Amino acid sequence: MRLTVFWQRMANHFGAAYADSFARDHVMSELGGRTVHEALDAGWNAKDVWRAVCRALEIPDDRR
Repeated sequence: MRLTVFWQRMANHFGAAYADSFARDHVMSELGGRTVHEALDAGWNAKDVWRAVCRALEIPDDRR
């Protein structure tokens, strides 16, 4: 998954303003105690990060 697609999905789910705030502030255990930004900066695949966000927030399959 390209980062542009990842950020589009984040914006679609959270709204454009809140997506970045969530990605900077919300520490997720599924990302090894990292935020979304930290995981991406550490080299995590965007698709794996998106899947972790979906699982953690119980995003329905049709919105994934």
